[in-house]
Amino acid sequence: MNRPDRTDRRRERGTTGGSSSPRWLLLLVIPVALDGAALAWILAGSDPVQAEAPVRVLADCAGAAVLGLAALPRLWHRLAPRWRLLTLLAAVWGAMEFGMLVLEAAEVQGVAEQRMSAAQFGDYLAHVSGGQIGIAILLGCGAVTAYSAFGFRNPDRASADLVLVFTAVTLTLRPITGHMSQQTLGSVLAAVHALAAAAWFGVLLALALTVRTRGEWATLLPRYSNWALPLVVTVLCTGVINGLVRIGGLSPLVHSGYGRILLAKTVVLCLLVVTGWWWRRTWVPRAADHRLTADASLRRAIVEVLVMALVFGLAGTLAITA
Repeated sequence: MNRPDRTDRRRERGTTGGSSSPRWLLLLVIPVALDGAALAWILAGSDPVQAEAPVRVLADCAGAAVLGLAALPRLWHRLAPRWRLLTLLAAVWGAMEFGMLVLEAAEVQGVAEQRMSAAQFGDYLAHVSGGQIGIAILLGCGAVTAYSAFGFRNPDRASADLVLVFTAVTLTLRPITGHMSQQTLGSVLAAVHALAAAAWFGVLLALALTVRTRGEWATLLPRYSNWALPLVVTVLCTGVINGLVRIGGLSPLVHSGYGRILLAKTVVLCLLVVTGWWWRRTWVPRAADHRLTADASLRRAIVEVLVMALVFGLAGTLAITA
């Protein structure tokens, strides 16, 4: 009597008893994002790139993943928040932000991070705007981590919406005070760009991490596709405006390190847009009609997530390139 039950569950998942899930491939997000940072470093040429670029990239990816996981119940009310995973990723995000803060302080103080004294670090935190912003970001990460841990222990008393709000606010703290803040509406454009990119990447990553069955993909993928379209348009429009304002024309796209990184990021983004259009015509209808296995949908999601991770690597380095 048990055998048919197991067979039915396998059929709903869209997998066979001997197959293994490709979900482990999501671990490649880390090296691919770092490869994007390395590519940006090469494209920068003689333009200075701050040493914390790889840590910035990993922090951005972790923050986007937290945002995506917190947004999943908004995508479908039957999805319960994954509090354990949220707690872990929020803690990783906080650790990356702290590491970046240390590297920034060492650079400003003109010393190696291993030789920086507590007094020098404290001086940076107290008197430099970057340090004060870093403290605010760490407080945001800490609040998200603590509340997610509370949610894990008390799932009936916690709301993912609070995590979503705190994460969104924390993700915008650095963009609104970056180089675009000196331009008219620059802070708004930078914040909207960062949030749209984090949601586009983070929600798909969260789906790849959590969705298990063909039925869930059938419900969730069309809804994500509807979300993704305005997010993509927002990322492209705000990115083009921010980039052109920052470089002041088309010639620097080739002749400056910042421009070359921006151009590479735009090319990969355009590749993602074309891929997304193709998925919308092929993958989404087939998944919605239950004509794709869960693993087949997962593989497609992983491919897109990895390309997005490459963009995050380029974007994170671009943000701290002179």
